Amino acid sequence: MLLSIIRQNQKLAAKRNPAFDRNRFAKFLIYFMVAFWAAYLIFIGVMLSFAFEGIFPSMEPYHIMNQGLIYLLAIDFLLRFMLQPAMSQEIKPYLLLPVKKNKLVDTLLLQSGASSYNFFWFFLMIPFALLTVLRFYGFTGILCYMAGIWLLMVMNNYWFLICKTLLNEKWLYLLLPAGVYGLLAVAEFIPEGNPISTFTMNLSEKFIEGNIGAHLGVLAAILLLLLVNRKLQLHFIYNEMAKVEDTKMKHVSEYKFLERYGDTGEYLRLELKLCLRNKTVKTQFRMGFIIMLAFSALLAFTDAYNGAGMSNFICIYNFAILSIMTLGQVMSFEGNYLDGLMSRKESIYNLLRAKYYTNCIILFIPFLIMMIPVAKGKISFLMALSYMLFTAGFVFAMMLQLAVYNKKTIPLNANVMRSNRGSSLFQSIIISCAFFLPMMLNKMLTTFFEQDTACLIMMAIGLILIGSHNLWIKNIYNRFMKRRYENMEGFRDSR
Repeated sequence: MLLSIIRQNQKLAAKRNPAFDRNRFAKFLIYFMVAFWAAYLIFIGVMLSFAFEGIFPSMEPYHIMNQGLIYLLAIDFLLRFMLQPAMSQEIKPYLLLPVKKNKLVDTLLLQSGASSYNFFWFFLMIPFALLTVLRFYGFTGILCYMAGIWLLMVMNNYWFLICKTLLNEKWLYLLLPAGVYGLLAVAEFIPEGNPISTFTMNLSEKFIEGNIGAHLGVLAAILLLLLVNRKLQLHFIYNEMAKVEDTKMKHVSEYKFLERYGDTGEYLRLELKLCLRNKTVKTQFRMGFIIMLAFSALLAFTDAYNGAGMSNFICIYNFAILSIMTLGQVMSFEGNYLDGLMSRKESIYNLLRAKYYTNCIILFIPFLIMMIPVAKGKISFLMALSYMLFTAGFVFAMMLQLAVYNKKTIPLNANVMRSNRGSSLFQSIIISCAFFLPMMLNKMLTTFFEQDTACLIMMAIGLILIGSHNLWIKNIYNRFMKRRYENMEGFRDSR
């Protein structure tokens, strides 16, 4: 009954959200992307069955797939961090209600285990199994195989919840999954015979054969992780309920060196505090920083992205990703206190300038990271510099247009998933253009000119827009002021 009530409350919360009628395009886009990836996984499942048969003629294709299950579980673990919220966020609304905490935690853990996301990889595994397992073991073998795969995904789900819960408390707990996957990598690649992939191959073979012991073994691991999760959630619940305010004075930086810049300096101080103290923005910066490092390392140390198209994509992605994460939600955090900002003449204008200057300063982070592939000779220094200046001019000018149209308040303590809800059609179009227009422009220029000439033209466009930033920011401010009552109503409704 409690599970049914919680599910009903979650549906009602979504329907009663003020942004429910405003984010239909975002929901359509989500459904479209789910359908696209489902179709893509089906295609991959079909193609892998033929590819493995041709590459490894001495082994059955499902043996090769089963050897790679450990990699599939690792990918699934990473994807859950981007797509799945922590369970603690679902618990907090019920803490003040007369519901037993043990029963509440058990219900939410059961709901997490029964989540439809745990079936998503079936789009890959079922077509693959139909082409490779069916002819040897029939439909019974496929059913037993899928039951085993589902148990592995449920086990991965509870392992993710443990890591996510601990990471929400301290980032030092990042060492836990890093250590576990590091040990698995050492165990897989250092000894001969690849023992980890051999183990998953044998385990999956037993799944297909309908070996009850193999299924019960994974089920036992699930129960163990479930008990650990239960203990962790209850521990943090009671810690939260018993928490008292710390009366010890702490040193808080006031960034007094910004006082010389007047009102713009005050808003620069506000932007710095937003970036350094807001949990959502800090999480977005960490994610962006990790992705930038990963792309730059792949570009610098591998031959996977040697093509001109991928090099250009990585350049614009590295320079634009941090600003798109923040400027894509421009004014949304300020919606919490917009009434105070509107009480002072031209405060919004100075705020927009401060946001622009802050993001320009942040560009030096990806610029330094891009020196890795530059040092390896994969891209030129001119290319990195041109993309940085083009981003500071063209991309930022485009992203700041959202200040006129964003009118949904994001809570200051919102998680990353919640902060991305309610995206409008215009917002989605602008973000897509910020990624793809620079690549299209570079492609068009390189059709008529050399790569260095194209970079110089992009650099010139960026410098012109940087030099005229006061003009187009003033234009954005004037358009915002014409819509201020409509926007303020939207910010108030969505608080």
